Amino acid sequence: MKLTILGSSSALPTSERYPSAHVLNAHERLFLIDCGEGTQMQLRKCRIRFGKINHIFISHLHGDHVFGLYGLLSTFSLMGRKTPVHLYAPENYQNILISHLKDFDIKLSFDIDFIPLKGKDPVQILDDKYITVTSFPLQHRVTAFGFLFREKPAERNIMKEKIEEYHIPSVRIPAIKKGEDFITTDGSIILNEDITIPPPEPLSYAYCSDTKYFRRLSTFVNGVSVLYHEATFDKSLADLAAITGHSTTLDAAKVALDAKAGRLIIGHFSARYKDITYLVDEARTVFPATFPAIDGKSFDVGNINDA
Repeated sequence: MKLTILGSSSALPTSERYPSAHVLNAHERLFLIDCGEGTQMQLRKCRIRFGKINHIFISHLHGDHVFGLYGLLSTFSLMGRKTPVHLYAPENYQNILISHLKDFDIKLSFDIDFIPLKGKDPVQILDDKYITVTSFPLQHRVTAFGFLFREKPAERNIMKEKIEEYHIPSVRIPAIKKGEDFITTDGSIILNEDITIPPPEPLSYAYCSDTKYFRRLSTFVNGVSVLYHEATFDKSLADLAAITGHSTTLDAAKVALDAKAGRLIIGHFSARYKDITYLVDEARTVFPATFPAIDGKSFDVGNINDA
């Protein structure tokens, strides 16, 4: 999994930070998560191929998370796209989108497969060969959802030297990779663990923006490899965060700590912060493995470090 930050600002863009948008590359499948203003410009700057984006996830219907979608869909059409776009968004967005396309005489060259987000519990919304995606409710001023992307466990790896040692026929290899033992021609049982090695632990990525702190959130993303969590404000503005339905640095860090996340990326920074170093340092007092979302930066989900 590779994560690219396209936008790390909150509602007000700055000269260095665009509104919210991420691209997750999971097994060469590109997933666009939120689509704030300027997203397609950032896609070009980051050399991300438009045609490989088939799934778009919209967390909620505030402009800094969705205003870029209209231009992006129009661009897809102008490029002659024929492949459907799978759009996951709050259920009331479908009519809004249809109205916009009609009002601006946008006739798309492709279909939109709209998957409505709703409910007060986690729901699996995508299941393919390599990953599953689950939506879960957030607590914001409007209906909002987070997204959890999880790799499916890979098959075990058979050791080549063991194939030769035990004369394992190729027809038996698929079953062995799935965990079966091998029985030799003389009836001896060769344990699976003696001829295979386990695959890497499945990776996972969770996206939480925008939301105020609530205790149940950590259970939705328990054990996640990398958690992205909004940190719009520093701890001194906790009252403002509560009023606006946002989180502070310490809120984000507490969710990561309670969820036993591997790493935390904070973003959705208020434009009042010219230097975000202080925000990262503050979050690290609670969760040391905290990193800043920086526009244009990519992260290897399985290997995020200070470098």
